[in-house]
Amino acid sequence: METNRPGHQPSTNPTLLTRIGWAVLIIATLYVCYFSHLGALGFVGPDEPRYAWIARDMAESGDWVTPRLYGKPWFEKPPLLYWGAALSFKLFGVSEATARLPSAVSALLATLALAWLALRLYGAETARWLLLFLPTTVGMIGFSHAAATDMPFGAMLTIAMVAAAVVVGLGQETNETVVGDVAAGGALRPSSGQGSHSPTRVRLALICFGFFLGLAVLAKGPAGIILCGGSVFFWAVFTKRWRETFRLLHPAAIGAFCVTALPWYILCARRNSDFVRVFIIEHNFKRYLTPEFQHIQRFWYYIPILLIALVPWTGWSVSAVTYVFRKKLEMRPDTSSIYLLSWILFPLIFFSISKSKLPGYILPAVPPFVMLTAISLCRALRMPKVPVPAGFAVLALTPVTLAAAQSASTYIERAKWLPQDIAAVSAIIAVVSGTACLVFAWNGRRALLMASGVICLVMLVEANNILLLPSLDRVISARIVGQRVSKYPQSARAIVAFRLKRGWQYGLNFYIHREIEEWGEDSNQPVTAVVSLDGVAELRRRHLEFTVIDDSSFEAMVIQIGKPDPGKTKSNQLAPRAVGGNRNKKKLTTRFS
Repeated sequence: METNRPGHQPSTNPTLLTRIGWAVLIIATLYVCYFSHLGALGFVGPDEPRYAWIARDMAESGDWVTPRLYGKPWFEKPPLLYWGAALSFKLFGVSEATARLPSAVSALLATLALAWLALRLYGAETARWLLLFLPTTVGMIGFSHAAATDMPFGAMLTIAMVAAAVVVGLGQETNETVVGDVAAGGALRPSSGQGSHSPTRVRLALICFGFFLGLAVLAKGPAGIILCGGSVFFWAVFTKRWRETFRLLHPAAIGAFCVTALPWYILCARRNSDFVRVFIIEHNFKRYLTPEFQHIQRFWYYIPILLIALVPWTGWSVSAVTYVFRKKLEMRPDTSSIYLLSWILFPLIFFSISKSKLPGYILPAVPPFVMLTAISLCRALRMPKVPVPAGFAVLALTPVTLAAAQSASTYIERAKWLPQDIAAVSAIIAVVSGTACLVFAWNGRRALLMASGVICLVMLVEANNILLLPSLDRVISARIVGQRVSKYPQSARAIVAFRLKRGWQYGLNFYIHREIEEWGEDSNQPVTAVVSLDGVAELRRRHLEFTVIDDSSFEAMVIQIGKPDPGKTKSNQLAPRAVGGNRNKKKLTTRFS
């Protein structure tokens, strides 16, 4: 890997080993952060099991037009995620990993598209840091591992914005300079100007723009048009480049958009008379304009959410924005930086105004933010003397600090459920990576210093995938209970739920392959139930007799309500017996009344 000493330019002839080293690091980062252990956690929350159910129903029924949840039309979201997951189910089988695969693939495509734009505008070094920084952010790791619509939507919108950047001629200014290819020596080179946009490339960009904007609309609805249009509109306002902006309304782009997005909307509306009312009016206009869906947050809610999504590179990301306006590190508010800033700020403002706020809504602002971060970092690495040299060490040591904090957190009383191995592994990662960072910082090898920070984070993510997520599965997912019940078909058909959280209810429905009914509290018949801990407390308060069958999960138990009849227990039915858990619940493995 290349080294940058203060006052020295990088080597003009990177060795083959250097190139291979960077390539291996990039590939490992993309794999670990996007694809590794996609199925380590069971479905979490209400959305993942619902969307997975709809995708499984599509794959089984062959109806790829009308999304159905428990046999009824479900128009909360368009079908792009369902299509991707259903296709994945058909090819690789039904599992958590295959349900999340469309999100992981979407994240990869968006990262590669944005890296291509960085390569085209600023050179290989900026593209390289983007490929390392974007996948390692909390937002991209989290949503690439979720069977939800946020990542497909954000990714398709990102690719559409990349295509739009080509259409509007971003980087064509004759007075604009970009960072050259590091493999060619890394010297600053002028933009290639108008010659870099052949008519064929522009036509292809127009088609790609319409196609991927159409996919964004198929992922989450008309918000894709609003976010893309609003970002480009404000870029045009600040740069006065209206002529280039109107190229996006070219018939080729409009035609590609219509061919991509409209067929499903037309077919679904024709087959379902209430589609327009439910999807367009309720789940778009009402969701945005009214607090009907109970996702109420403060106006400034997305500021901390966006900063968290950028962890561990939050500090440098914020600095990168300030550098544009303060004209530090040779950065200035040129057309490219204004494009990225508009792309960041418009979604932030748009969703801040919304009456319904969820964390995933702000995901489209993460990729341009990280690209601006990569640009500023690349320019800082090339300066013989940077304003704050210690900033490199602080940035690289942030992942080290996260590893050390995770190791220490295992000794907190409320985190006793964490596996002990994760403390030792996190400590080793922190010590080894921290030592490497300090050595490279002392020697002034900035690029290797930053690479050490990325390697630390990649190792920490993989360690968590292997050691932490299986333990976390028992805390936040219904998978263990669902698999336990599914082994006994007779119990699975008769089991009920009592006081479960929405996420657990939907999760059990998916794993048991049917909609579980809520227990009728006035029933006098013995029944097997999955009960939350609050539900157990309620049964105690009412002095109702029950026997614990399974307590292997932290959030819910399988119990027999009422006095069981041992003579009626069959081999394919759950039997009341003590099953040890790790919550020190010895009293719960006996009968209560």
